[in-house]
Amino acid sequence: MQQAETIVLLLGLVAALVVIAQKITLPYPVVLVLAGLALSFVPRLPEVKLNPDIVFYFFLPPLIYPAALFTSWRDFRKNLRPILLLAIGLVLTTMMGVAWVAHSLIPSIPWAAAFALGAIVSPPDAVAATSVIRRLPVPHQIRVVLEGESLVNDATALVALQFAVVALMTGTFSLGQATARFVIVALGGTALGLLIGFIARWIHRHLDDPPVQITISLLTPLAAYLLAERIHVSGILAVVTAGIYLGWHGPIIVSSRFRLPAYAVWEMVVFLLNGFVFITIGLQLPRILRELRGESLTALIDDALLVSGAAVLIRIGWVFVATYLPRSLSKRVRERDPYPDWRNVAVVAWAGMRGVISLAAAFALPFVLADGNPFPGRNYILFFTFCVILVTLVFQSLTLPVLIRKLGIKDDGSTDEEERKARVEANKAALSLVESLANNGDFSADATSRLRAEYDDRLMQLELCAQSDENCGGGIATPQYQRLQQQALDVERQTIIRLRNQHVINDDALRRIQRDLDLAEARLTGN
Repeated sequence: MQQAETIVLLLGLVAALVVIAQKITLPYPVVLVLAGLALSFVPRLPEVKLNPDIVFYFFLPPLIYPAALFTSWRDFRKNLRPILLLAIGLVLTTMMGVAWVAHSLIPSIPWAAAFALGAIVSPPDAVAATSVIRRLPVPHQIRVVLEGESLVNDATALVALQFAVVALMTGTFSLGQATARFVIVALGGTALGLLIGFIARWIHRHLDDPPVQITISLLTPLAAYLLAERIHVSGILAVVTAGIYLGWHGPIIVSSRFRLPAYAVWEMVVFLLNGFVFITIGLQLPRILRELRGESLTALIDDALLVSGAAVLIRIGWVFVATYLPRSLSKRVRERDPYPDWRNVAVVAWAGMRGVISLAAAFALPFVLADGNPFPGRNYILFFTFCVILVTLVFQSLTLPVLIRKLGIKDDGSTDEEERKARVEANKAALSLVESLANNGDFSADATSRLRAEYDDRLMQLELCAQSDENCGGGIATPQYQRLQQQALDVERQTIIRLRNQHVINDDALRRIQRDLDLAEARLTGN
C-alpha cells in the first residue's frame, strides 16, 4: 500500500512540477530531476528503487516507439550517414575515451569495467533529447539528426556493454566475434521489427474498432522488445523499426476514428512515463551513496566531473571532425551534402543529454563475477553514471537555449512551408473533385456550392497566410482569423452550457455539440 501511495504522490508531483516548469520556462526534465534530487534528502521518505527490468521492458519500449512512429522516414533516410556516425561511431569513441579517463583516475577499476562505464554513459537518451529539443527553435535537420541518433544509439551502447561485462566475467575478448555479434544483433532486431510492423499493419487494416486498435498499438512496442530480447537480438532496433514502418504505412491503413484518440492516448502515456522516469532519476542518489561508504565524496565528485567533462568534450570533438573531415576528403560527399553552418554543428555537439537508460544499465550490472568475487568498481560506475546524467541533463539542457540564442539560430520553417504547400495541393484536388461531381449532376447544386465555398475559403486563407507577416506555422488560417474564430467558438460553448443549465437541453445534446466545437477548435489550432 505504501508503494502505491508513493507512486500516486510522485505522479501528482510530476503534474505540478511540469506546470511550474512551463511558468518559469525551463525544460521539465531538468525541473523533475532536480525535484527528485531534493526529495531524496527528505527524511523517512519511502525509497523508490529503479528496477532495471521494469525500465528496459516496460518503460523504454513505449517511450521509444512514439518517437519512431512520428519520425519521417524520408528525413531519417536522407540523414542516415550523420545519424549512424553519431549512433555508432560516437558511442564507441565515447566508450573508449571515458574508459581511459576512468581507469587513469581510479586504477583499481579494471579495463573491462571501465569499458562498461564508457558504454553506459555513451548514448544520449532518446527521452531526454526529444523532450528538450522539440521545444527549441532549431532548424528541422538538427531535430531529425538528434532524434534519429537517440533512437539508434542505445542499441550500440547496450551491445557494447554486454561484451564489456562478458569480457570481465570470462577474462577474454575477441574483436572479430564482437563485430559479428553486433551485426547479427542489429540485423536481427531490424528484421524482427519489420515482421512485427507487418503483422500490426495487417491487423489494423482489417479492424475498425478504435479501443481494440489502441490496445494493439500500446502492445506493439512491448511485443517487439520482448520477442527481440527472447531471441537475443536488439529490442531497441526492433521497436524503432516497427515504429518507423507503421509510421510510414499508418496514414494509409488507419481511420480518423482510431487516429485522433490514439494520439491523445500516446501523448498521455509518454507524459506519465517521462515524468515518472525523470523524477525517479533524482531519487536514486541515496541508494548510490550507500554503495560508497568509506569513500572520499569530495575526491569522487572531482573524478566524476572529469568523467562528465570527457563525455562532453569527446562529443564536441567527434561531431566537428565527423562533420567536416568526410566532406574535405570526398568531393562526392560535398556535392551530395554540402558543408553545414558551423553554428548548427555546434548545437548538435552540445546536445548530448543522458538519461534513465544509462542509470538503468548501471543498476543492471551484476553484483558478483562468475567466481563469486564482487563486480569490480560497481559502486564507482553507479556514482559516475549518476553524475554524468546530472551534468549533461541539467547543465547542457539549461545552456542549450542560451547557446541557440547567442548563435542566432532559428527554425528554418521548412516543415511549415511543406505543410502549406501540401494543404494547397490537397484542397485544390478536393475542389477539382467537387467541380467534377457538380458537372456530372451526382449531387445537388446546394451541396456542391456549399462545399465549393468552403474549399475556396480555405485556399484564400492559405494564400493570406503565405503573404502575411504573422507566422501561421503551416496552418490554414492567419492568426487574426484564428483569434476571431476562437472567440466565436467560446461564445458557442457558453451558450450551450447556459441552455443546459436552464434545462433547455440535456447533457447528451450538450456533449454532441461540444464535440463538434472541440473538433472545430482542434482543426483551427492544429492540435
